[in-house]
Amino acid sequence: MSAIPISSSYASTFSYSAAHALPFFFARNNYSTRINLHPPVFCQLQSETEKPLTRRCSPFLESSLLSGNGGVASNEWKAVPDIWRSSAEKYGDKIALVDPYHDPPSTMTYKQLEDAILDFAEGLRVIGVRPNEKLALFADNSCRWLVADQGMMACGAINVVRGSRSSIEELLQIYNHSESVALAVDNPEMLNRIAKLFYLKASMRFIILLWGEKSGLVSEGDKEVPVFTFTEVIHLGQESRRVLFDSLDTRKHYMYEAIKSDDIATLVYTSGTTGNPKGVMLTHQNLLHQIKNLGDIVPAEVGDRFLSMLPSWHAYERACEYFIFSCGVEQVYTTVRNLKEDLGHYQPHYLISVPLVYETLYSGIQKQISTSSLVRKLVALTFIRVSLRYMECKRIYEGKCLTKDQKPPSYLHSILDWLWARVVATILFPVHLLAKILVYHKIHSAIGISKAGVSGGGSLSSHVDRFFEAIGVNVQNGYGLTETSPVIAARRLSYNVIGSVGHPIKHTEFKVVDSETDEVLPPGSKGILKVRGPQLMKGYYKNPSATNQVLDRDGWLNTGDIGWIVPHHSTGRSRNSSGVIVVDGRAKDTIVLSTGENVEPGELEEAAMRSSLIHQIVVIGQDKRRLGAVIVPNKEEVLKAARESSIIDSNSSDASQEKVTSLIYKELRTWTSESPFQIGPVLLVNDPFTIDNGLMTPTMKIRRDKVVAQYGDQIENLYK
Repeated sequence: MSAIPISSSYASTFSYSAAHALPFFFARNNYSTRINLHPPVFCQLQSETEKPLTRRCSPFLESSLLSGNGGVASNEWKAVPDIWRSSAEKYGDKIALVDPYHDPPSTMTYKQLEDAILDFAEGLRVIGVRPNEKLALFADNSCRWLVADQGMMACGAINVVRGSRSSIEELLQIYNHSESVALAVDNPEMLNRIAKLFYLKASMRFIILLWGEKSGLVSEGDKEVPVFTFTEVIHLGQESRRVLFDSLDTRKHYMYEAIKSDDIATLVYTSGTTGNPKGVMLTHQNLLHQIKNLGDIVPAEVGDRFLSMLPSWHAYERACEYFIFSCGVEQVYTTVRNLKEDLGHYQPHYLISVPLVYETLYSGIQKQISTSSLVRKLVALTFIRVSLRYMECKRIYEGKCLTKDQKPPSYLHSILDWLWARVVATILFPVHLLAKILVYHKIHSAIGISKAGVSGGGSLSSHVDRFFEAIGVNVQNGYGLTETSPVIAARRLSYNVIGSVGHPIKHTEFKVVDSETDEVLPPGSKGILKVRGPQLMKGYYKNPSATNQVLDRDGWLNTGDIGWIVPHHSTGRSRNSSGVIVVDGRAKDTIVLSTGENVEPGELEEAAMRSSLIHQIVVIGQDKRRLGAVIVPNKEEVLKAARESSIIDSNSSDASQEKVTSLIYKELRTWTSESPFQIGPVLLVNDPFTIDNGLMTPTMKIRRDKVVAQYGDQIENLYK
């Protein structure tokens, strides 16, 4: 692993001048009507007859303030920010995070991170933030996002989170619907992009720039809306904390109260593949459940290195970050562009990401093999085929296969099956071991992930899952929703049953019900998955009808997903798989043909995506006689296949639409041949589905409704 320098103090990491921040603060802004200043720094502005201000504190993080001033302190975690005191005490000078791609690059220890969070929280109090007020945090993952997020929670506010790549209209809708009072954004470029509409249609008390300087703003906008830099907020908090601890009289200006576990910590607006976003209310208790129980899935140890590339505001990445920082690990922020290089450079023990990332790694490995010399290519492919077969036999004799059969096999059949799998595996093992030495260790060196890759936020393709198992890279697939904070099930390393999302995590119950009657179905039966546990949301903000549609009186949440639970067997191939959850797709994604047949498009899409010629696919056909598909071809691979098939000249750099369509049809027939449903008409489109064009969610799931809407006319023409 590469050595990483440690900053001497987090103040130098944030690169600000303490001597100039306050004079600049006074000169820049007029607070007579818009900003209520916090008494410790500006105590002369508060009248002696003025009612004491309420100061809400994280019970363990700021227990020293609460215990001596009438508040109720705690020696255990009651709110999410409480974890930072524990981590600072246990891991103080150990590196907590590395953020190499922002200006300035930042490295922080656990003690520096705790101080930064406390300073930011106090800075927010200085500029007038009150308990339960909502603050919009529209930014991407970085060390300052984490400090701002936790600082907002620590002062008793509720943050409303979203990424910078969302549309201006969506950000404005979220800001206004959530009744946010102020805004924190990534940088001046983002503020310049949204400023005109926000100044016109949103009420903002102040704005915070997490990165960059105010000199980067195109215009000052509304002069009554002050703009602070991140470092100004930090400095205000530092100065206020110094005065607060030095003066007993200053502390008497407040009424102290502790944040409660059932207080709302954050509003996370869903980034679902259909419909408008809904504000999910997650409490401190919801998130603490994740922090306390994810260790059963990811046994992180002090000093383990994690690579972070997902949006920090998303519930999956967010809960995982809170958890790993409670374990004393080191997190390195990366980007999609730098992921490949950083995997090799930082050699992470763990990668927490979405299926698309693992599919991209898989495609990259396959491409490297296909472009090797003929001998190397044949050797690598032979080794992989042997390893796939070896791991299949290993799953059989270890009892880690999936079955829907409620009746277990006979004891004799189980013994013979076990013996057969064991013998075949024994024969194949030497070749598999040779493959690890000659081929797989090079792959491991390139991607790191020495302990495990954790996949969530979508369905992991089975061929990708089996491939990484074959080459010895542990991939743990998990399952959850924003509404469940989010993790509700995941595969453990000791019970890593391929094709499933593992067992429920602690204190979590599952049941499968009939979609029509709501009758509970027995294990092995496919139906709607429902879940119950302490991580379930408080509800949708200002939307009781939507809340009641998914949460019943007994506390069961309708996930909207189709799935089943593996039956209990004491013998046979699935004897160690009982109780694992299998998710087959979204109920609302089901396509109903005009013949009345129901089709799960995800299965066909997964099969089709095994073709190197297909970059992206959305299966269509609602209310039609047959299925179709909207496909983004992999142009480079299509041209390569066309040349190899002599469809075009070896020197040609282009192929006609007709020839490309013919190749795609051939690939579809090859890879979906085992499905009872075949894909008919195909619409080829040039532009990939991306986050920027609105056809993918921030967690890189294709928005089916948006794709169908955008290509609606062409789709209709396909069926004429």
